[in-house]
Amino acid sequence: MTSSHSTPAPALLCVGEALIDMVPRQTPEGQAFLPLPGGAVFNTAIAAARLGLPTWFWYGLSTDMFGDRLRGALAAAGVDASLCRPADRPSTLAFVTLVAGQARYLFLDENTAGRMLTPADIPAVPAEVGALFLGGISLVVEPVGTTIEAMATAFAGDGRGRLIMLDPNVRPGFIRDEAAYRARIRRLIGLSHIVKLSDEDLGWLIGAGGLADQARTVLAMGPRLVLVTLGGRGAHAFTATFDGHVAAPAVAVADTVGAGDTFNAGFLAALAEQGALDPAAVAGLGSEALLAALAFAVRAAAVSVTRVGADPPWRHELAGEPGSQAPAASSTGTS
Repeated sequence: MTSSHSTPAPALLCVGEALIDMVPRQTPEGQAFLPLPGGAVFNTAIAAARLGLPTWFWYGLSTDMFGDRLRGALAAAGVDASLCRPADRPSTLAFVTLVAGQARYLFLDENTAGRMLTPADIPAVPAEVGALFLGGISLVVEPVGTTIEAMATAFAGDGRGRLIMLDPNVRPGFIRDEAAYRARIRRLIGLSHIVKLSDEDLGWLIGAGGLADQARTVLAMGPRLVLVTLGGRGAHAFTATFDGHVAAPAVAVADTVGAGDTFNAGFLAALAEQGALDPAAVAGLGSEALLAALAFAVRAAAVSVTRVGADPPWRHELAGEPGSQAPAASSTGTS
């Protein structure tokens, strides 16, 4: 991605699950499953690097054949995975079924390379990292959930004032201790500057209500910006004084695997393009800049849903600068 700024963009560190999506395929013998690299945070790292944002990734990667696939996919996208120490444990497998085009999952995650990460495994964060992205099912299970929360807490409290973005990517069927998980998500929301939620996530977290009221409840927990994705209906951005919406372009949907993850990467890449990948800049974003970043994220996600599996676009596949040729946008309030 070409930047108009003289200094390079700060790097992004993505922390959270890498796994193998076992995607259903029909064969003459019946249904089979195709193993594809995936995981919400892994997908965001791949998408961010493809969109030109310098990206690091940290999680437990197995020495098994699936771990090799994950490392290969990271390297092919240009993600720096040197923080990931090889682990002699199995990779997580997520069997995917599609219901009306929506992904549903069965996770095999006991004693895996990622799940068993402890606070003692937390690496030193490279100096060039200016933003941390976290979320996904890695926040649900132990000990890795505690480990990632500890890493985020240290990142937030190191005095450098770096950006944190959270996408819980809630999977209710995977949660065993709902009270503990809700408490963790609320703590992490309080640490984060940007929180992204799907409309389903928002309803699960806050309960019934109007979208704007739900989002402002999240804003009251501490973040400066709340993004809400609505699938084929686009996305909203909420701040204390602003409510903007960008519609999604009409596309032929293959499946929605990785769409929200690509959205996250697109938004962060657009912030970097604007020289706004830090908390103060995010807090000071005007409505035009915010809608441009939102539109770029929606465009990136729209490309990803036209492809089978998590296959985010490369920067050259999105013509123009972030926000150019954007879907229709609207806003209320002032920024």
